[in-house]
Amino acid sequence: MSRVKRAVARNARRKKILKLARGYRGRSKNNLRLAIERVEKGLQYAYRDRRVKKRSFRRLWIQRINAGAREHGLTYSQFMNGLSKAEIDLDRKVLSELATNEPDAFKSLVDQAQAALA
Repeated sequence: MSRVKRAVARNARRKKILKLARGYRGRSKNNLRLAIERVEKGLQYAYRDRRVKKRSFRRLWIQRINAGAREHGLTYSQFMNGLSKAEIDLDRKVLSELATNEPDAFKSLVDQAQAALA
């Protein structure tokens, strides 16, 4: 039976892990056993936080819309209810951009929402 030499595969695996561990502090960047643990944990965080990022951006957009609506005498829920009654379908990302960068356009949306509520 022929002998199996694993040097190429082992070095490739080691290189792959250590490349992912670049930028870590201490032995975690060059000690294979520690690097494997840190890289696995980092990948878990990355997987989780790709979903958390969506939640946190939605919260930020809602806060910006709420601040813009309160400047014109409406709460966030009243404003969104008025928009739905006026059949204006804009997502929260666009609404928050309008509230921060285009206050005149946002004011017209608030006026339409108030008219639909009345």
